[in-house]
Amino acid sequence: MSESSTTTPAPVPRIRQVVLDTTDARRLAEFYRQFFDLEYRRGDEPPPPGEPDPNGADWLVLHRPGEDFGLAFQQVESLPRSTWPDAAVPQQLHLDTTVPDVATLDAQHERALALGATLLLDRTDDPDEPLRVYADADGHPFCVFVG
Repeated sequence: MSESSTTTPAPVPRIRQVVLDTTDARRLAEFYRQFFDLEYRRGDEPPPPGEPDPNGADWLVLHRPGEDFGLAFQQVESLPRSTWPDAAVPQQLHLDTTVPDVATLDAQHERALALGATLLLDRTDDPDEPLRVYADADGHPFCVFVG
């Protein structure tokens, strides 16, 4: 028996969450919480009105109950806004999300705008892959496409 067939491969890292830098962690977390219907990790919920929000000034995590993958938000002092599709300030990372059909794409378009997203690109007329690209409040691009 060869050595490769008797050794157990070492575990590889698993992606736990995607972290977005932001100048307002609570604002950005609220946008994505509502858009993706996520929940705060226990202890990261917003405090009652008028109470201090130490987590919101540092680090917040969202997830879907029963799933171990999350979306996190890290407070930073400043953040240059991506100028995508212009390359002056690259996007560096973006989220790809899917919906089942064009009708749902259109419904999610209205939700994204109502929550404060900015439309960057509209390719809904593409017969192979209808999509829209948006920027969140900090300029992070994200795509919603039929897939």
